[in-house]
Amino acid sequence: MPIDESRTFLPVRIAVLTVSDTRGLAEDRSGDTLVARLTEAGHVLADRRIEKDDVETIVSRLHAWIGDPEVDCIITTGGTGVTGRDVTPEAIEQVAEKMIPGFGELFRMLSYQTIGTSTVQSRACACVSKGTYIFALPGSTGAVKDGWDGILRDQLDSRHRPCNFVELMPRLLER
Repeated sequence: MPIDESRTFLPVRIAVLTVSDTRGLAEDRSGDTLVARLTEAGHVLADRRIEKDDVETIVSRLHAWIGDPEVDCIITTGGTGVTGRDVTPEAIEQVAEKMIPGFGELFRMLSYQTIGTSTVQSRACACVSKGTYIFALPGSTGAVKDGWDGILRDQLDSRHRPCNFVELMPRLLER
């Protein structure tokens, strides 16, 4: 879909959360990939953290960022699989006010083109909580590329037509 160059680009303040029991910042290639892509697109890295695969820890981090007026959007990487330690979707369900089911569906469709039927192991998901978007991607660099390049790059660009998530931000808290 086209970018309308006559519209103003509005940078989004994005916090990046890597969920992992085994990675530190030095080994966080998926987080690095995500940060590089969002900053190259003109967005602002609001914060970046790594948290363990623990529901309460993830929920606490999400609540901190949801409550921070300097964070418009949170993107997580990791913890979306089906093993016992993969708990990112469960944490997101605890903070979600509105789920965005089409995000996970579209992610798996795009991912299928890259990894075939292995995409069914992904529980990528998205929601809105107190006016903050949250998108959960799997922890591989390929998944981050699929999610950013195939969905988020356009949906977080205020110039994207026919519509985008950014233009809805002022209305997310409507009742």
